[in-house]
Amino acid sequence: MKTLSLNADIESSGKRIDKFLSEKMPDCSRSFIKKLIDDGCVSVNGLSCRPSRKVTAGQTVKVDIPEKKPLQAVPKNIPLDIKYQDEDIIVVNKPAGMVVHPVHGDCGNTLVNALLYHIKDLSGINGVMRPGIVHRLDKDTSGLIVIAKNDRAHNFLAEQFKSREVVKEYRAIVFGRVIVSRFEVSLPIGRSKIDRKKMAVAPGGKPARTGFELLKRWDDYSMVSARLFTGRTHQIRVHLASKGFPILGDRIYARSKSHKVGDINVLRQMLHSENLEFILPSTGERICLRSPVPVDMENVIKYLDSGFTGEK
Repeated sequence: MKTLSLNADIESSGKRIDKFLSEKMPDCSRSFIKKLIDDGCVSVNGLSCRPSRKVTAGQTVKVDIPEKKPLQAVPKNIPLDIKYQDEDIIVVNKPAGMVVHPVHGDCGNTLVNALLYHIKDLSGINGVMRPGIVHRLDKDTSGLIVIAKNDRAHNFLAEQFKSREVVKEYRAIVFGRVIVSRFEVSLPIGRSKIDRKKMAVAPGGKPARTGFELLKRWDDYSMVSARLFTGRTHQIRVHLASKGFPILGDRIYARSKSHKVGDINVLRQMLHSENLEFILPSTGERICLRSPVPVDMENVIKYLDSGFTGEK
């Protein structure tokens, strides 16, 4: 167990303990800090406290951080929707709700766990926790993802991603009426200074570029395709939100929105990896794979097509 001893100064006096710790421990999420407080791992002058407790200048705040349990990537019989497979790669249609590789909080029901069960060999470049993983999709983003079965294929694919030869196109249902038929967003993306779990358009962030095309428009919603020219975390979600078109169902970048469309309670962001085009490591041929939108997105589209014009 690791113990931190933090002294409250005059500038910190009067701040809630959770806010004080968020400022002193910027690499930790607010939910993690709250859990530490709730679990009794935080004390002020030797006494446990609640998140609403305010610190006073001169007080000592001690934080006991438990050791993280080692993650394990073990095979698990989880069905896979395989769209393409050869001796070098496998392309899977990942369902929404599935994490790509083991993380704390979800280490047994990930795509990697399923791959280890169904595939004999996977590349080892990214270590035992991310075997075969060349790129990722967010947990609640559905669609196509390519996995490498050996190191040679992994390096071959990674070079294509680096040189932007891989074509990745997504489909998204967003809030608002997109007027133009095509537009592009080139805004740098970095970690949010307010919420460490979020990304944001940030002047000092990494360059990010996304191209968008309007596919369909309703009274209060639009459907767009998105093509990634760079691969930043949450790139499509951040870029759309920055232009006033957050994705329907996105609880992180559209918190103020209602995610109920008529009778449909939208449970995840309406974002789907629809097209994936790249060069095969085995033959050098270019392959283009497509995955139709899943049932939950299709149901929203049908509902909007039926004439729904606003919240019920």
